[in-house]
Amino acid sequence: MRRADRLFQIVQLLRTRRVVTAAHIAAELEVSPRTVYRDIADLLASGVPIDGEAGVGYALARSFDLPPLMFDEDEIGALVLGARMVQAFGDEELARRARSLLSKIESVVPERLKKSFGRPEWHISRTLRTEVRKHVECLRRAIDERRKLRFAYTDVNGAESSRTVRPLCLAFWAPVWTAGAWCELRADFRNFRPDRMRSVELLDERFPDEPDKNLAAYLRTTEAELARERASGGWPRELPDR
Repeated sequence: MRRADRLFQIVQLLRTRRVVTAAHIAAELEVSPRTVYRDIADLLASGVPIDGEAGVGYALARSFDLPPLMFDEDEIGALVLGARMVQAFGDEELARRARSLLSKIESVVPERLKKSFGRPEWHISRTLRTEVRKHVECLRRAIDERRKLRFAYTDVNGAESSRTVRPLCLAFWAPVWTAGAWCELRADFRNFRPDRMRSVELLDERFPDEPDKNLAAYLRTTEAELARERASGGWPRELPDR
């Protein structure tokens, strides 16, 4: 957990009880009591009115509140709908982050705006299958860590192959994802749909930032392909997998 998130959670815990011990905070946040003592000291230094001391417990002044966020009702609606889409079509980690984001914002917005967080008319019925969520998360991790990925693949024509790729980016073409990558089998850029992958394996091998195989080169190639599609009078709903 990031330090900023931890400080926010400490304030939230203090707001829900009259007195909270450092041991309770440490258990809730899965950190050491020493870390809690240091965080409390930082909050006090920043002006948060916390009473108490180590070994006894801490209490937050009832007059204290986090500053309201300057959102209007339409902005809250857009945020809630966007977060629900991430929960429906993102991987498990993205979905968890979206839930956390909504919880944090709901706790600090004015009472009149809180009804927007539970509106039943904003419903998204479709979601990604569990295995596809796992593939998207694996792709995100591979992109972040610059690690190669190996998987079995069935393309749009039903042809099966085994691929080892350098994942470069993810694109969402509702309701499906595509991954742009450098494919070692084809020695060229290719696009892959996570829902057509099987036996996905994140390899230990990392790949360098080579000018002819990196994201910038992929985007140039993709833009050229899209320009040809536009010139021919078409517009692909999604980049074809090959």
